[in-house]
Amino acid sequence: MKNNVTEFILLGLTQDPVKQKVVFFIFLVFYTATVLGNLLVILTVKTTPTLGAPMYFFLTYLSFADSCFSSTIAPKLIVDSLSKKQTISFDGCMTQLFCMHFFGCMEVLVLILMAYDRYVAICKPLHYTVIMNQKMCENLIKLVWFGALVHSITQIVPAYSLPFCGPNVIDHYLCDLQPLLKLACTDIYVINLLVVSNSGVVCVVTFVILMTSYIFILYSLRNHSAEGKRKALSTCTSHIMVVVLFFVPCMFIYTRPLITFPVDKWVSVFYTIGTPLLNPLIYTLRNVEVKNAMVKLWSNTINSKGK
Repeated sequence: MKNNVTEFILLGLTQDPVKQKVVFFIFLVFYTATVLGNLLVILTVKTTPTLGAPMYFFLTYLSFADSCFSSTIAPKLIVDSLSKKQTISFDGCMTQLFCMHFFGCMEVLVLILMAYDRYVAICKPLHYTVIMNQKMCENLIKLVWFGALVHSITQIVPAYSLPFCGPNVIDHYLCDLQPLLKLACTDIYVINLLVVSNSGVVCVVTFVILMTSYIFILYSLRNHSAEGKRKALSTCTSHIMVVVLFFVPCMFIYTRPLITFPVDKWVSVFYTIGTPLLNPLIYTLRNVEVKNAMVKLWSNTINSKGK
């Protein structure tokens, strides 16, 4: 069937002019803090020799994924909140869909690597340096890139195959398969099953894997010293917070049939805008090594400017 749609109209979070200005201000602050916070994490890890452990190596990729994930969505939302005509071209919509799922999947897979790293460090400490060597970490990151690419391709191919003959209004602030499927002028039952079995299953399986791994980690702590328990609990607690904040909203959106609710786009804010902002805060505020490294980096920057 011929595709007659060349652009889509995004209704955004609200159509109220006053609320749109509030949205502009709030999400501009959120996005700026997200990019600066994640870039600071990357810069701190890269310039601090003591942060050479695999956990921090994976943390830089989590921050990179968060920055790119947020940049795929937030700038368009910010600009549209002050625009009279909130449109996105067909190709722009497909690009946003691809990038959103690519960097979103990348974040998911990096979280799995970070959980695996903590599992090995706490449950198999004597073999940690052998298992999590530099070559292994680099190979795991290569698998992350490949996995994210495969996932995003499986999202973009069905989207490009959908015929759109009108209407072209998306009641959302971003392009995703769920709102796009509602506009397709064809039977979308099979494609909807593919979406649920892809994104939905990825979210649920990953969430179960992560929570199971942390249960094993917490169970293994019974034989550790008080100081070891404190440090491991601090690290695991921050990881669990990230997992819950990201995956619970994702599962709400991606694990059900094609039924949309007005609250969907507000739930999406949690994992598209909120999590990328909170990740650097959670990992820095609950990690003494990273906080000390950031303070040292800041002090060195100030001293170098004062000379």
